[in-house]
Parts: sequence; structure tokens; C-alpha cells
Amino acid sequence: MKRKEEYIALDAQMFHFDLWINQSNPEELKSEIALMLEKSKFTIVNFIEHHFPVKGYTAVWLLAESHLAIHTFPDQEKTYLQISSCNNNKLQILKEELSSL
Repeated sequence: MKRKEEYIALDAQMFHFDLWINQSNPEELKSEIALMLEKSKFTIVNFIEHHFPVKGYTAVWLLAESHLAIHTFPDQEKTYLQISSCNNNKLQILKEELSSL
């Protein structure tokens, strides 16, 4: 049976966080970040990714609470991560999870 979604009225405010990660492997990033989002209780609505022909990778997780995006820079073995969320509690949990990267 499909779970019925509840509407919860929220204040119109957004919380943002960005971070550079010293890792650029797309498959590792994809699985680690998805797991961290689940642990933080974010609701993943959709996922899209793009592998650039020469180098680089971009992925976006569309969340019920907004979105998270990553952009890799393989030559420097770095990834830029940015999240916007309307749920600061979940964002704080995710920030703790991200400290392990």
C-alpha cells in the first residue's frame, strides 16, 4: 500500500551549505552521498547525472526538501558539493555525515 504524504506548512526559509571534498570518483561519490542523504532522513525524489566526454561529472539529487549537487574536478581530485534545504535539522545531520569524507 502506498504511503499517503502529509502536507506540513513550513516557514519560507532556506539553509545552504557548500564543501570541497578531496575525492572525485563518480561511483564512490554517488553511493556515499545517497547513503548520507538517507541517514539524514532526506527524501530523494529524483536523481540525474552527467559524465562529461573528456573529464568531469555532475550529479543532482532532487530532494523533497530541495536539492544537492556535486561537480567533480578530476585533474585536482576535488569535488564541489552544494546543498540547499528548507529543513535545517536534516541539513545539520548531513553536515555531520559529510565530515567523514
